[in-house]
Amino acid sequence: MKTIAIANHKGGVGKTATTHNLGCILAFEYGLRVLMIDTDPQSSLTQSCGVSEAKNNLAGVLGNTNPGTIELADIIQDLGSGLYLAPSDISLAVSELGLTSRMGRENILRKALASVDKNYDLCFIDCPPSLGLLTVIGLVAADAVLTPTQPQVVDLRGLSLFLETLERIKLELNPELVHFGVLVTFFDSRLIHHEVAMKAMENADLPLLPVKIGRSIRVAEAAAAGEPVTVWDRNNPQAENYRKVAEIVKQWLRSDSN
Repeated sequence: MKTIAIANHKGGVGKTATTHNLGCILAFEYGLRVLMIDTDPQSSLTQSCGVSEAKNNLAGVLGNTNPGTIELADIIQDLGSGLYLAPSDISLAVSELGLTSRMGRENILRKALASVDKNYDLCFIDCPPSLGLLTVIGLVAADAVLTPTQPQVVDLRGLSLFLETLERIKLELNPELVHFGVLVTFFDSRLIHHEVAMKAMENADLPLLPVKIGRSIRVAEAAAAGEPVTVWDRNNPQAENYRKVAEIVKQWLRSDSN
């Protein structure tokens, strides 16, 4: 099983929508067994998948000041057609506070994922909008990281800081971590400041993916309905753009297995 963390310490950049749509495409349309891990105490991915309450969730697996008492396999929910979810809950915020005093805390999620490694082809980790411990353990558990960002000048400094954090994690905790690239989301070519931000990112030689996810009310409607846009409105232009990103992920999986 290969693992991709969807991460950026800024909120509102489309991490959850990206995780959900890529997971659904690769499971429903490519036939892969895909596990999605919700590491955000706000549980946006869990709710987007239509799971309103999850008594057994990631908090019970990770634990707090003491090790968790539940195995990862015991909380995973089968969403059908090869897609699976390890749900989150607000109790994960309490877990994060307790984890700070645990020995080897950065490797807790990696060890949990190792216990289900043979069961899935691919895992996506939806990280919280922060650079806290839950994001760190997601990055340590991952083989690669995909970074969604809005094309706004005010977001570029935050993106730069996040990329610096990635380099520190590679140096100190996960030397094999690959940066999959930066995925521009909510793009609108009619907005001058979006074009200015795109030019700034290109001039900074950021590893931009050759696909942009455009601004679309249908993506938000789909999330509110507990569906990815690729199911809610499968012919929507943004559904097609997510399919292009999924194809890039599939090619990475092929090349990485050679």
